Amino acid sequence: MNPEVFREYDVRGLVGRDLNPDFIYGLGRAIATLARERGAKVMTAGRDCRLSSADYQAAVVRGLIDGGLTLLDIGLCATPMLYFSIRHLGTDGGVMVTGSHNPPDFNGFKICVGPDTIFGIDIQRLRTLMEGGRYAAGAGRAETADIRQAYEDHLFGNVEIAPGLSVVVDGGNGVGGLFALPLLRRLGCRIEDIYCDPDGRFPNHFPDPTVLENLQELIARVNASGADAGIAYDGDADRLGVITDQGKILWGDELLLLFSRFILDKNPGAAIIGEVKCSQKLYDDIERHGGRPIMWKAGHSLIKEKMKEENALLAGEMSGHLFFADRYFGFDDAIYASLRLLEILSKTGRRLSDLLADVPKTFVTPEIRIDCPDDRKFQVVEAVKKRFRKDYPIIDVDGVRIPFADGWGLIRASNTQPVLVLRFEAETEARLAAIRQLIEGTLQEIMSA
Repeated sequence: MNPEVFREYDVRGLVGRDLNPDFIYGLGRAIATLARERGAKVMTAGRDCRLSSADYQAAVVRGLIDGGLTLLDIGLCATPMLYFSIRHLGTDGGVMVTGSHNPPDFNGFKICVGPDTIFGIDIQRLRTLMEGGRYAAGAGRAETADIRQAYEDHLFGNVEIAPGLSVVVDGGNGVGGLFALPLLRRLGCRIEDIYCDPDGRFPNHFPDPTVLENLQELIARVNASGADAGIAYDGDADRLGVITDQGKILWGDELLLLFSRFILDKNPGAAIIGEVKCSQKLYDDIERHGGRPIMWKAGHSLIKEKMKEENALLAGEMSGHLFFADRYFGFDDAIYASLRLLEILSKTGRRLSDLLADVPKTFVTPEIRIDCPDDRKFQVVEAVKKRFRKDYPIIDVDGVRIPFADGWGLIRASNTQPVLVLRFEAETEARLAAIRQLIEGTLQEIMSA
């Protein structure tokens, strides 16, 4: 058993090498043991379209059943549909088999005990249970359940979108397009779709809307058609990519800023959560529009936990995870988020490219990723923190973010990969270069020591 498959937020690894039917059966037994300790009796199970997902779902369901649980199999679905099923069917948790936005030779498991995904210590508890092999046992059973229409009806009734919006949808050959297209057409949108047929080989591009090259065809189609917006879903439709009518990408923090304005208009004083990689423009704009901005750790499970703690109505990440507790359940659902975007266009009658035209321009880097071994990356961040704390104010909710009067820089350790993540923003190109030089220079000194 490869211990590295037990990540911060999920269980994930290479098909065949890390993940095989015996391992997955044991994982199902471990999940059942953990869930039954917390009173669970009935859980939901679903899967994405990866070539290994049907077999992996069958193996994990066998383990869950032998662990004494009743399983409701909802079949092929998006991850937010699995989350929805827990609430709609009243189950005690769920397991989603998905490799999300990773390459085709990966797969994984997002696990809910209760309505929310488990993470951190609970993921490691599964590992401990599997290493010890001491599982709860019982005679469970499996049933099928169809929640597709209930999910579509719920989203349809949740938004107000006038017919006639023109939208290009790139499903990335994941499951998002399969469920989004009928809903968008039912709402009266004029749709041009690309790669919306599920294909677990992902023959056209990886279903990751945070990677620029994966959005090039969507941008070209929006520009050619004059569409009101372009929408991209990741492999399991819990992350959203958006293209404006002028072919510009709106990244996660820009989408969060846009949504926050409309939520604050009806909910003054609401708490809204971003993560440490988000632009300072986001936090300033939330405050300017009467909201309570909260900067928090990256990671969908951590964000959802913080939302409950703060009673926040909205949260988001640079990765395109967007969480609406305003009129919705508070989990990350890219299909729902795309509808909220189209609702804004419908109700304002304005072009998407105009809606953020008043946001001040800054110079910002994309995420910069530097290889750093797992056993060293957190030590490096601590050393950077110690060095800068002497002379600068720092924000250390997740790594170290150093704010300046006209910009900021961030170094944090990834929770999922052996890398350090850096990002920088400033009011001018010259200051961006200076901030980078200061922080990257310090990092280089520490890493080479």
